[in-house]
Amino acid sequence: TGPACQAAYNGDTRQLYSILKNDPTCLDIQDKHTGDTPLIAACRRGNLNVVNYLLKNKANVHLTNKKHRTCLHYVSRRTFSFLDYLMIAILMPILLLGYFIMLQKQRTSEELMKTLLNSRVDVNAVDYKGNSALHYVCLRKSHRLVPLLLQQDAKTDIRNKGGETPLDVARRLKFIKIIDMLRKSD
Repeated sequence: TGPACQAAYNGDTRQLYSILKNDPTCLDIQDKHTGDTPLIAACRRGNLNVVNYLLKNKANVHLTNKKHRTCLHYVSRRTFSFLDYLMIAILMPILLLGYFIMLQKQRTSEELMKTLLNSRVDVNAVDYKGNSALHYVCLRKSHRLVPLLLQQDAKTDIRNKGGETPLDVARRLKFIKIIDMLRKSD
């Protein structure tokens, strides 16, 4: 992993600033192995400050990595890690701290999504599996993110390589609330 991508992945805005000050061409540099850009790396980890910094410096939101995924795909795919679930489970009985950690993580995902959507990212871009961001938020049962994509005219009729639309995904997984949102948008 190149230094710019690694700094973005680590959430190290200072390091990234230093790298870009010395070599501005690193803003959209792609990692040799994954094809990730610093923006994609920051989105993978949910580093909102780094994402804001990169977008302020005009990082290209349309670039894809070797899996043909954009930064929006990674924000749409974000989910709680095992460590997150462990912390939530341990801290839930203690003054509902676990619940507040979960809410904060959900808010960060919403902010990341809004930030990217304001940057004119292609909401209907598909990856190597044919999935759009809407497919991924349906798979992750991210009922807070579905409306954000629909407001930006995310297409509900894109079929992935498995032949499923986002609505098909929601139906298969029995996510009633998301099914209702997708039906209303049609």
